[in-house]
Amino acid sequence: MSRDARFNQAMRRQQAAVQARIAQAPEERSLLLLLTGDGKGKTTSGFGMLWRALGYGQNVAVVQFIKGTQASGEELFLRQRHPGIPFFQMGTGFTWDTQNFAADQAAARRTWAQAAQLLQQSDLDFLLLDELTYMLAYRFLEEDAVLTALRERSPRLSVVITGRGGGSALRELCDTVSEVKNLKHAFDAGLKARQGIDY
Repeated sequence: MSRDARFNQAMRRQQAAVQARIAQAPEERSLLLLLTGDGKGKTTSGFGMLWRALGYGQNVAVVQFIKGTQASGEELFLRQRHPGIPFFQMGTGFTWDTQNFAADQAAARRTWAQAAQLLQQSDLDFLLLDELTYMLAYRFLEEDAVLTALRERSPRLSVVITGRGGGSALRELCDTVSEVKNLKHAFDAGLKARQGIDY
């Protein structure tokens, strides 16, 4: 058998396997996704899905925890090109900068109140909850309340959560969990964060 014939035969088998799996997944509903791990690219991936949803004309919103003292490229793009999109930030920066549990917890709760409202918004298709996992890890938010709000979200709303960790209960609740693994990072070699790449 020629190489081309073997390749065609293998691709036909793969096509049949893919089509069989698609046929076994007839349910269509909104999804809850978690992008976690110690590698770079979780927020970037979340915004990538947001751009995709926008491309299909879907209604989207963003809530960013931790970040907010320095404008990111994603924020600048949304505010300049899509000013009507709901975009909320905790605005305190990283917790190691603030070093104030009470103030950070209060900011997290104010920001979560915005997220909780968006989770119930019936005309919203996609919500990015960037760095939410840290709010659970640092106990700024009550895990049970967050999980309940995610579980009882508007039926059409898909939610993407980013950040390291998040806990086993959140992972169990999510439909898709992807881990971004750090194999090598420029910062570890002494290279500064680069505009357009890292922020």
